[in-house]
Amino acid sequence: MLVQLTISNFAIIGHLEIHFKPGLNILSGETGAGKSIIINAVNLILGGRAFAELIRSGEEEARVEALFHVPLPSPVSSVLEEMDIPFQGELLIKRHLSREGRNRIVINGSMATLQLLARLGQMVISISGQHEHQLLLKPENHLVLLDDFSGLMDEREDLRNAFNQHQALKEKRDALNKEIQEKEDRQDLVRFQREEVEKAALRPGEDGALEAERKRLLYAEKLMEEVREAYGTLYERDSSVLSSLSQSVRRLERGADLEERLKPIVNTLVSAKAEIEESARELRELERGIVMDPRRLEEVEERLQLIHKLKRKYGASLEEILLLKDRLAEQMENLDQRREELGRLENQIEAMEEALVSRATHLSKKRRKGAGRFEDAVKEEFALLSLAGTRFEVQFQNHDEYLKAGREELMKRLKAEGLDRVEFMLSPNVGEDLKPLSKIASGGELSRIMLAMKSILARSSSVETIVFDEVDSGIGGFTAEVVGDKLRSLAGYHQILCITHLPQIASKGETHFMVEKQVVDGRTRTVISQLDYEERVKEIARLLGGKKVSQRAVAHARELLS
Repeated sequence: MLVQLTISNFAIIGHLEIHFKPGLNILSGETGAGKSIIINAVNLILGGRAFAELIRSGEEEARVEALFHVPLPSPVSSVLEEMDIPFQGELLIKRHLSREGRNRIVINGSMATLQLLARLGQMVISISGQHEHQLLLKPENHLVLLDDFSGLMDEREDLRNAFNQHQALKEKRDALNKEIQEKEDRQDLVRFQREEVEKAALRPGEDGALEAERKRLLYAEKLMEEVREAYGTLYERDSSVLSSLSQSVRRLERGADLEERLKPIVNTLVSAKAEIEESARELRELERGIVMDPRRLEEVEERLQLIHKLKRKYGASLEEILLLKDRLAEQMENLDQRREELGRLENQIEAMEEALVSRATHLSKKRRKGAGRFEDAVKEEFALLSLAGTRFEVQFQNHDEYLKAGREELMKRLKAEGLDRVEFMLSPNVGEDLKPLSKIASGGELSRIMLAMKSILARSSSVETIVFDEVDSGIGGFTAEVVGDKLRSLAGYHQILCITHLPQIASKGETHFMVEKQVVDGRTRTVISQLDYEERVKEIARLLGGKKVSQRAVAHARELLS
């Protein structure tokens, strides 16, 4: 229940504090006095859009505060607990608007987001005005009203969650299908690349060894010449280094007998002679090992060309190419795994679709039963709202046809809310055919139809406060009195705030507020005051008679209040 509404520097309102009561609260006043401004302020509490133009001229900030008493248990408590906001049955919402565009929302002392405010707002208060009348004209909103009346909102939400899970699985399946298709398109290339690398039978370090072998084969003849020349110079020729060194050693050995200092030199030359002999033997072995094989050189060069080709295509080194081969093998293995995963997904989707169709069909049958009760309830309310004789029907589109269809056809029709498409049909005149409500309902009829819907849903609705704006649109006389009685009855289930210009409705209120415009210090401002009995008599007489209030209007006002 909305206990207190405080508005500061909002439009032409300087400062207002309104203390609402349980039951039916009436707000009346001259056109343009500011009643709609109060509704706009309440809309801000519900998370409506804020504009700097709403701030009172000359002020930098506007503020709207609302205090609610919320009976426990309530969905509000779970939402606030989820956001770690303290709550013990009272909900205080503050919204600050700044000309600089900085808007602040405070809920029970904690900063909050606009999304949270909108979520909470719809749990505590509902505004029924021209906008909601327009919603009634849209057939897509009719199913929600039917489900609300039939007590099917939980099943509807469960179906929506299951449907969304199914859609998520389908998106995952489609993405996996696309991935597999792309991999399959590349499969021939992957297989060719892998086979090409495997066929080459590469070995780590092979390219380095081949380059060294190629170099030896390419320069074998020149190397042979150099080795032979060196061998001849050191050992083979008559004037070889070894021959000359041997002669020198023999001479010095003879001289060593005469000069002791020659002995170390002789020893050094003997060692050098031995090393030269060893080097000569190694040159001989090396010469014998030099291979001059043009065919092998051709083989090595062909092998190196293959390796260089693979490097250009697959990697800068043999190690990179071998790693690529492993990755290609993994890709082929991964494709098989993805195909298996796709199969599991398809089975899962099929099972989920069976469950969805079963659940949606079951919900549809409940809706058909609920529609009959809803029609009876609406007709009963119509009779009380001077719409007796008006025929009303909930029309299901192609209901019998789709119930006979198979799973595939049903899944094409299925939406998050189920299989059903419904539209409210109306015939306000006896003898006329039923037609879509959106095409034939007048403004006055729409107001009463919406009031009928609110009355029917009142017992099941969890919203504590309902605001009726323009509920008296297009009605008067006896019908207005009936609407007033209906609002008073509805106030037995909810706190009702009703803005009206009709005395028949105003007289039904338990609490009556007067909204007026005053000029103070050269500025216009809106003020509101709660009326006592005599003040109510005067206000209702004004609503009856206009500016000149006659004694007859006063007497009529007292009669209405009695």
